[in-house]
Amino acid sequence: MKKLLLFAFIIVASMQLTAQQMLVGSYNIRYKNWNDSVQGEHWQKRCQVICDQVNFMSPDIFGTQEVLWEQLQDMKNALDGYDYIGIGRDDGERGGEHEAIFYKKDKLRLLNHGDFWLSETPEKPGLGWDAACIRICTWGKFSAKVPDLNQRRGLFNRGPRYHEKVFYFFNLHMDHVGVVARREAAKLVVAKIREIAQGTPVILTGDFNVDQNDEIYTIFTNSGLLKDSYDAARIRFAENGTFNAFKTNYFTTSRIDHVFVSPSAEVEAYGVFTDSYWTPDDDPDDNIKASDAPQQISFDTYIRHNPSDHYPVFVRVKLDSVK
Repeated sequence: MKKLLLFAFIIVASMQLTAQQMLVGSYNIRYKNWNDSVQGEHWQKRCQVICDQVNFMSPDIFGTQEVLWEQLQDMKNALDGYDYIGIGRDDGERGGEHEAIFYKKDKLRLLNHGDFWLSETPEKPGLGWDAACIRICTWGKFSAKVPDLNQRRGLFNRGPRYHEKVFYFFNLHMDHVGVVARREAAKLVVAKIREIAQGTPVILTGDFNVDQNDEIYTIFTNSGLLKDSYDAARIRFAENGTFNAFKTNYFTTSRIDHVFVSPSAEVEAYGVFTDSYWTPDDDPDDNIKASDAPQQISFDTYIRHNPSDHYPVFVRVKLDSVK
């Protein structure tokens, strides 16, 4: 009987621990285009690898960048249990890239959502300042079920009681050319977070096109509303920066894809995931043997690829400390 009680206690405790955390992410998937395809970076294969990776990681919610409408449908069909919010930046419907937010339907409830453009007229599509492209930010208001650890219940009751933990998730892609556009967009986003969230916990993801050493980055970190999850993480796994230009041998310390969180959030873990895939070489070396391995193992030379020109960032946040 004592063993049964201990086992039940461990199960309930582990369920509560898991429920207090969220895995969130940011992933610039690279828009589908002809030039990439002729260089061997085919969307059909990249989509399969990206979606397999996301399904394995199983984030509760993550922001994406550069997603064209066709890509959005491909991802929605391949991802397990996700829905999304987001509109095309060019026309507010399906035109152009989407900064879509994907979320687990069985874990999060969408309460409200909206979009604004990174320009002098944020309520409608248009270029901002010296930007080369139209840019947009998508946001959602979500609630997550969190166990109420303050309420004591009998061991064999129907599990812990839950309350709703409400938070906002913002996702964007800032311009890659216009310095003024990036600076003013950062100011606009901070003002919009203050206006929309009104003190509710916030997660901000995106391709910011500024790294951790840029003065524009400090507009976010000095706002009093946000901190960089990289700096706040208790556990960090980041052997490279976040941009790779589709080159598997490129290294950089620059992080331009960020996950910012509210100052009260406790970041358990941060990671930049540099997974690759392989395709056959046109002129491969076949049936290669390694002298220090069993001889039934054979190797062929293949070409290594990154599924996107950005590496995804995944962050584990403790919800019970996001207040």
